[in-house]
Amino acid sequence: MSEVLVLHGPNLHYLGKRETNLYGSLTLDEINQRILDKAKSLRLDAYIDQSNSEAELMTLIYEAKARDVNFIIFNPAAYTHTSIALRDALIAVEIPFIEVHLSNIYARESFRHHSYFSDIALGSIAGLGPNSYLLALEAAATYLKDRINEKNSN
Repeated sequence: MSEVLVLHGPNLHYLGKRETNLYGSLTLDEINQRILDKAKSLRLDAYIDQSNSEAELMTLIYEAKARDVNFIIFNPAAYTHTSIALRDALIAVEIPFIEVHLSNIYARESFRHHSYFSDIALGSIAGLGPNSYLLALEAAATYLKDRINEKNSN
């Protein structure tokens, strides 16, 4: 089974309590359960982590490489607009990833319109609430299946 790491960035531990008009009323635990259920249905092993610390998120990305994780789904949250360090870590590990956001960052304040990740990600999904993660899992499953089929045909 392919392994997928789902990383949640800063402040996402407070979902369900903060700005529910933007992020919805589900808690992070509820979203994580939906992610795990969807991953299981797609025959993916999903590992989920959250940190408010840029350094800890970087460590988790490098550990993913050491564990041979096949794919990353990453909601960098506010670090989307500020973290060259996280960008460099993702480039260094060479693990394919999808950038996700619960809210539509392009419909918000202008400083949120720039992402340090979208140009290096396989894709970006924003504005669909918790479904952003589920759609990213579907895309990851398809991508990984295609890669396996590619290897088998060579």
